[in-house]
Amino acid sequence: MKLRADQTGERGLPMPLWLQGALESAQAAVISALVVIAPLVGVWATAGFQNTQPDALARLAGQAWLLIHGVPLHLNTASQGAAAYPESGTLSLIPLGLTLIPFLLAWRAGRRLARASYTDQLWQALLGSWLAYASFGAATGFVCRTNDVAINLWFAGLMPLVPFGLGMVVGARREAGSWSRLIGVDAVDWLARTSQHSRWAGSYLGSAVKAGSVALMAALTLSSALLAVDLFIHWDSVIAVYEGLAAGALGGAVLTIAQLGFLPNLAVFALAWASGSGFALGVGSQAGPLGTAVGPLPSIPVFAAVPSGPLDYGFVALVVPALAGALAGWWFLREGENHFDEWLSIKIRARWFTATVSTLALAAIIGSVAGTLSGGLAWMARGSAGIGRLTDIGPDPISTALWVAAEVGIGVVIGHAAGPWLERRQKLQEADLEAAGRR
Repeated sequence: MKLRADQTGERGLPMPLWLQGALESAQAAVISALVVIAPLVGVWATAGFQNTQPDALARLAGQAWLLIHGVPLHLNTASQGAAAYPESGTLSLIPLGLTLIPFLLAWRAGRRLARASYTDQLWQALLGSWLAYASFGAATGFVCRTNDVAINLWFAGLMPLVPFGLGMVVGARREAGSWSRLIGVDAVDWLARTSQHSRWAGSYLGSAVKAGSVALMAALTLSSALLAVDLFIHWDSVIAVYEGLAAGALGGAVLTIAQLGFLPNLAVFALAWASGSGFALGVGSQAGPLGTAVGPLPSIPVFAAVPSGPLDYGFVALVVPALAGALAGWWFLREGENHFDEWLSIKIRARWFTATVSTLALAAIIGSVAGTLSGGLAWMARGSAGIGRLTDIGPDPISTALWVAAEVGIGVVIGHAAGPWLERRQKLQEADLEAAGRR
């Protein structure tokens, strides 16, 4: 099946697909680099850096570009004191909000390349694009290495392909309309050759995975709302930190942009906090709904909003993942794909037993999916700030996954059990509205 209507996909000069992919990658790399450089140039122009040489600014911009692509930077410093001693650490805390920039640029490039390619030729465009982007990352790592910042060239070449390659594949899939069309597989014909039991099992598991994604998105949304409320409550403390820094208009703007870049990380921190797992703000510290125990923190405004001390009603936040699970259970019920329950009902006539077993199995699957996804988010959001106590920042992926899975599973049982009653009420309301409209 074709993905393009003409030789080049769009108006312009004819060119090989691999070259078109390389040009799309170069465009995305340059645009994302300019976005990173712009605020740094503003600080540099106002003498905000100790080293005001242009080459130092260029290397700093390249290091920041690598960091937003997930490349860890190994820092080496010399502490000043009675006896100076070298310290080292790895800066691996990725601002996920800024990582969205290359992802979205790659998403656009993937759509353009899909329009320019046939299904069996898309790999040429993708391969050329990925090779060019990897080369750009490796070259940036090679040029931007210093005595204070060491960069692994393999990481510099391969790590940027994760957000960029994912964005490109998602964009190409968006243009193709389906995964099967993207890779040239006729899904309808393949499904027609499978047995009815296989199709039922596939529909059941597919809907359960979607329900797990619904649970995660609902929990993340509710946790983000909690984060917004917390920032609003502690707004005076946040402003006090801004005023204490006296960074000026430009410095304050750059600091705000940096914090906005970490906003997705903070949303994941809020999810871990609401689940009960909590998150770390330095080695030996822990912030959770049952209490917060952290050491001295740097003067970063958003840190002023971290709840401190014992929280009398903090345990109420544990309702968030359970509520998300209830929504997922209701969503699954509306999908009408509970074929495991139907199969059990045919095999065993005791309805109380089959309903219990099928609901618990569903809760285990949806909870596992939501927990696995939340653990993946926690792994991406956590990291190290480099040197000192802040080498452990963020939630523990395993702990977050277990807490979210358990609470979402409990919510699924509640939502799936209450689903028929909610559906009945909705139908009664619709019938009342229809009757009122006829009068």
